[in-house]
Amino acid sequence: MSVYVVGHSSPDTDSVASAIAFAHYLKATGTDAVPVAQSADLSPETTLVLERFGLSKPELFTDAADKDVALVDFSDIGQAPDNIKSANVVAIVDHHKIGDITTNGPIFFYAKPVGCTCTVLNEMFKNNNVDLPKDIAGAMLCAILSDTVNFKSPTCTDEDKAAVKELAAKAGVTDTDSLFMEMLKAKSAVDGVPIKDLVFRDYKDFDMGGKKVGICQLELATLDQVAAIRNDLIKGLQDVKADGRHTVIMMLTDVVKEGSELLVFSDDPAVVESAFGGKLSNDTMWVDGMMSRKKQTVPPLQKAFGA
Repeated sequence: MSVYVVGHSSPDTDSVASAIAFAHYLKATGTDAVPVAQSADLSPETTLVLERFGLSKPELFTDAADKDVALVDFSDIGQAPDNIKSANVVAIVDHHKIGDITTNGPIFFYAKPVGCTCTVLNEMFKNNNVDLPKDIAGAMLCAILSDTVNFKSPTCTDEDKAAVKELAAKAGVTDTDSLFMEMLKAKSAVDGVPIKDLVFRDYKDFDMGGKKVGICQLELATLDQVAAIRNDLIKGLQDVKADGRHTVIMMLTDVVKEGSELLVFSDDPAVVESAFGGKLSNDTMWVDGMMSRKKQTVPPLQKAFGA
């Protein structure tokens, strides 16, 4: 039986590249594995990366019932395929907090506090002398550049920077800055994109103190990119909140200014204000220096919600 290697819902470049890389690692070390993704419609950035390095899009995987699965880039039930509780989780490779996935026995678990799951996987390939193909190295390189926002994110570590250098050499990439800007152009494209797709381009649900909290992020070269569709984004977020969520937050992250404007819709806005030490004005708040959902948005919210 094959192991299905899957990343989180609303897959980003790290979740897809990690699934491809870990599936290759498992096959190279004697376990049949298939990279899969929880969406057939990948983000523009991820699509660009796969096309640039000649990699096939992972097959769609939405139901984990009675299957052997390996998780990459997450360990939260809320970000998992359907019926994850009846799956046989055999491995987890991640760089986030430990989530609420549980297993009936010991498994392979490899997680580190670095900026990207692909940084963890790069270490695994090296430590175990597993050959890393040029095309997969390229996708892993892009994932690290994306997750660390070209080293601007506070999640970035020296290990991420070292991994980029190693992977760029393997992939034959000489200008990682230009590669990142090419990715950012694709990632921040909003013209003609349906509002629902923008909201769920990089979206995650969290259980915070028993409350369902959705957090999505759009990384932009400038906030002006969404000025014309701002009201439509607000309506889209309100619709998502109405679907059984206590709070929905969109991070509009300005990569150049290095900060995020938060669009907040909550049953208790004061909790969000207390998390970030600011005041909402017309359901919005600017947080200077906020680049990372994982490190700068989720932890203070969990504390405020008593999670």
